[in-house]
Amino acid sequence: MGVTRGMSTHVPDRHAVKTLLDAEGLGRTLSRIAHEIIERNDDLTRLALVGIHTRGVPLAERLAGLIEERSGDEVALGAVDITFHRDDAVPGQEQPVVHATSLDFDLKGTTVVLVDDVLYTGRTIRAAIETLFERGRPARVQLAVLVDRGHRELPIRPDYVGKNLPTARSERIQVELEETDGADRILLVGAPEEAR
Repeated sequence: MGVTRGMSTHVPDRHAVKTLLDAEGLGRTLSRIAHEIIERNDDLTRLALVGIHTRGVPLAERLAGLIEERSGDEVALGAVDITFHRDDAVPGQEQPVVHATSLDFDLKGTTVVLVDDVLYTGRTIRAAIETLFERGRPARVQLAVLVDRGHRELPIRPDYVGKNLPTARSERIQVELEETDGADRILLVGAPEEAR
């Protein structure tokens, strides 16, 4: 996570910023992911979408709405906070805000689709799976991400991908959502001028 995942919406002027996806494109991308989830899951009544805080939560909510709109089936919704399972905390670094983990349904026999904004090293997803399995044993766990930027450090592969956007490690993908940032867009933030 950290700066490589792009949690801040403030982009200093010394960075090169490029818009990769606008609000309309982001909407189409989520619509396609919702369609793929419906196609690949026969029993939507046993499906749950679980967003990973922070931006995975509104993405999961949007996907749940799209799935219900298209199929007529209401899917369970949840949220997980991975703070206590992170393996990338740096001593002395500002501590992250802890959000509530909310799984108000029985995980047993459920297909859980974890939802996140950016897939990078895979460590966030590993932590989310650990958090999930502390609460129960789902039948299957799938992964939906808005952006896969590469640079995996763990053998984790998404089932549903909005956009594959290969990046340099010095670059950053910044996802902004209406619910958290006041706008829908995906930005590529380049390395600072002095680092080039």
